[in-house]
This record gives sequence, structure tokens and C-alpha cells, in this order.
Amino acid sequence: MKLYSNKQRWKIVLLFIAIGLVGASLYISNDIVQKVAMRERERVTQWADAIKKRAELVRLTNHSFDQLRDKELAEMELWIAATKEISKSTPLNFQQSYDLPLKIINRNNDIPVIVLDQDRNVSTYINLDFSIEEMQSKHPDLEPSEVKRMFDSTLVRLAFSWVKINPSFTIEIYDDLFMTYFYNDSRDLLRLEKERDSLIQAFNKELIENPDLVPVVLMNSDTTKVIATNLDSTAIQPENIRTTLEELKGRNEPISIQFTDSDEYYVFYANSPELSQLQLFPYIQFLIIGLFIFIGYIIFSTFRKAEQNQVWAGMAKETAHQLGTPLSSLMAWIELLRNMDMDKSIPEEMNKDIERLTKITDRFSKIGTGAQLSTTNIVETSESIFEYLKSRSPKKVNFDFQCSNATIEIPHNAPLLEWVIENICKNAIDAMEGEGDLTLSITQESNKVIIDISDTGKGMTPKEQRSVFKPGFTTKRRGWGLGLSLAQRIVKEYHKGRLFILKSELGKGTTFRIQLSV
Repeated sequence: MKLYSNKQRWKIVLLFIAIGLVGASLYISNDIVQKVAMRERERVTQWADAIKKRAELVRLTNHSFDQLRDKELAEMELWIAATKEISKSTPLNFQQSYDLPLKIINRNNDIPVIVLDQDRNVSTYINLDFSIEEMQSKHPDLEPSEVKRMFDSTLVRLAFSWVKINPSFTIEIYDDLFMTYFYNDSRDLLRLEKERDSLIQAFNKELIENPDLVPVVLMNSDTTKVIATNLDSTAIQPENIRTTLEELKGRNEPISIQFTDSDEYYVFYANSPELSQLQLFPYIQFLIIGLFIFIGYIIFSTFRKAEQNQVWAGMAKETAHQLGTPLSSLMAWIELLRNMDMDKSIPEEMNKDIERLTKITDRFSKIGTGAQLSTTNIVETSESIFEYLKSRSPKKVNFDFQCSNATIEIPHNAPLLEWVIENICKNAIDAMEGEGDLTLSITQESNKVIIDISDTGKGMTPKEQRSVFKPGFTTKRRGWGLGLSLAQRIVKEYHKGRLFILKSELGKGTTFRIQLSV
């Protein structure tokens, strides 16, 4: 019978079906993940396009800012040039000559200007956002002279702060009289600058405070400075920024954004954490499902094995019970034959077979009852069953018993171990088809005893060697495939030993090894 082969075939079919289902599910899940990733990339691209348009507005604002600043600088240079020309006048007509540049300056209604002499005294000012009257109203308890002193001091500090933004101009009005002109950006220029800064700040705020935005880093043109990011501070540390950028670049190609004609920035971005988790979800899902299936399989196999054990034990006990009645009858018939006038060897031989059947019945009765082990001579146990098989096997099978020591006492159950040796030897005789050499050798190595049973039969393929101890596997037409399975259980479960194929080669034979602890 090929019960095991049929079961294996069904297992393979079910395995391929399961693999197909898993593959189809993974394909569908990955397809969904790719679509989500594509939509996310589209959103990032749209966001980058919006930033590009905003950057274009900043760039145009900067261009207007530069043009207006150049214009204001030219106007101041013109005023200073006019003042220099007037300063060439004689001291007699200085007041008249000095009034003219002041009139030129006063025509300016937009650019803030403060004029100081060489002693840092305020000569004049124009287009300021505050006045001495406002200061007087804020400090009503102070004298006007004190307010005037505070006002002039404020103008001096303000004038020197403007030098950081725009250059000052110093001219000599006449000998030992110098005037320094300080000016700031005009209101229009300040407004443009404020609009430009608000655009950039709005971009940074949108980038940092947007919780739905993917991980983003905005870098300068040579990727040495972080302009803005929503990553944690550890990822953008100088020692980690290169690794972070390489990781982001490996996921998505950076987007170029040009804020000015000369300044180009790069947006490095990655997939959102939700998308990364979604990519792992199918594998985590199947891992969990597989774990549940594995646990269920282990539980099912345990229950099935326990049920099989009960079935085998029940069958063995029932067989032993059924054999008991005919054995008793046969023993009575043998006693009757002995009292008859006939050849005495006939009932003696029959009695040997009765004893053999009695021993087999005892073996079956011990299955599933936790057989008791007794310390006896393993050599005697093995040799007795070997000699019994020799007398009842084809004459062309050469039996060879080898042992390094005549007495090796170890704990074992003699009837069950005889059953194991008998089963292996009978399979060997069948494999040799009634002709060949059968060898049983016993050796002792430190704390274990080794029993090797070798034949010169047809041998086994690697596939047969892997399946030979599994219930239902057999190469015989009328076999049930239970003998070697029961033999392995007797050695492993009752004697805590090992039964395995030491070697097998097609056309040369097989060697089984029984390994028992001393």
C-alpha cells in the first residue's frame, strides 16, 4: 500500500495552493502600497511645485528689492555730490549754499536720513517713524531739554545702526566742519523686504508645523546647510546629516527649488511613516497568520499523535487478547500429541512455535503500557532472536553474528527489543529476496551500545531513507508500512535510544543502527 505516498502527494498539493494564495495576497497588498506611494509622491510633487511658485515670487521680490535699493543709493549719491559742490562755497555765503542741499534732501519723502557733524551732534533728520513730540508725550514729567537730549541720543544710535545696512557718506562743508549722512531703506523697500521674509517664514512654518507632511529636509545648493526640516535634531547633526541625505536620496530624487538667480535649494524627502508601515503590514500579517497556523498544526499534530498512540495501543492489546484463546488451545493439543505414539520431535517443534507466538502476544500486550526495563545481557537477547530467524529463513541467506564482548548488560525490555531486531532482519531478508549476507554486530563505546544490522540487498534511494520510518510508507505490495515506525517508537520512547539508517547504497545494501545508552 502507498498510504504515505498518497498523503505526501496531498501535502504537496495543499502546500502549492497555500503558496499561491500567499503570493496572490502579497501581490495585491504590494499593488495597493505602490498606488498609495505613487499618490504620496504626487502630493509631494504638487507641494514642491507650490513652493517653486512661492520661490519665484520671492525671487521677483528680491529683484525689485535690489532695483529699489540701487535707486535709493543713486539718489543719496546724487544728494551727496550736490552737497559737495555746494560745500566749495565761501564761508560768507555758506548758509545760503547749505540751504540748497537741505532743500534737495527735504524733497525726499520716503528715505529716512540723519545728518551728524563731526562731534556727533544731530544737524537734521527726515522721514523718521517717530518725533520729539511723541517722545515728549511719552515722558511728560521730563523737561523739554532733557527730552531733546534723549531724542538726539536715540538718533545717534539709530544712525550708526543704519551703517550696517547702507554705507554712510562724510563730506567736508568747509574747513574743520564735516557732515556725515546716514540713511536707511525706504518704506517701500522695507515693505518688500518684509514680504520676502514673510514668504520664507511661511514656507518654514508650513514645513515644520505640518504634521501630515512627509519627512523633508531643505538644503542649500552645496548641501552643507540645513535651511528647514521637520526631522528630529539628531538626524541633522553634522556627523549624521550626510547619512540622512543619502538615505533620503536613495528613496526619492531630490527636488530643485531656485529662490534667486544665484541661490538654488534642494528638497530631500522620504515616504511617510504610515506608508513605510503599510509596506511591512502584509509581511507582518502573514507572519502572525503563519504563527497561528503553526501553533494550530502543533496542537493538531499532538492530538492526532495521542489519538494514534491510543489506537495502536488498543489494537495491540486487542490482538494480544485475541491470540490468548487459540494459544491455550494449541498448548493443550500439543500435550495430547506428546501422549500419543508418534515422533517426539513434531510436538517439540510445534511447542517452539507456540512459545514464539506467546512471546509475540507478550510484545503486543506491552505496547502503550510503559514497558519495564530490566538490566540483562543485550548480547543474549540479540543472539537468541537472530538464531531463531536463522533457523526459519531461506538457506541462501548467510547469517553472521559478531560481538566484541560476550556479556554486555544494559537496561532494556527483551521482548520489545527482539521485536525491533526481528522487524529489521525480516525487512533485510525481503530486500535481499532470499539470497545474500545478513550481519548483526554489537559494540560498546564508553557509555553506549551500538547494534548494526547490515544486508546486501537492493538498498534505498535518499527519498526512501527520509520516509522509511514514517507510518504508512512501504515498498512492498502488501505491506502496511508500520513495522519500522513501531520499531523506532520502541527504541526512542521506551529505551530512550536512536534507530536510524547508518548507510544505504543502491545495489549494495543497507545498514540500520540501534544506539542504546548503557
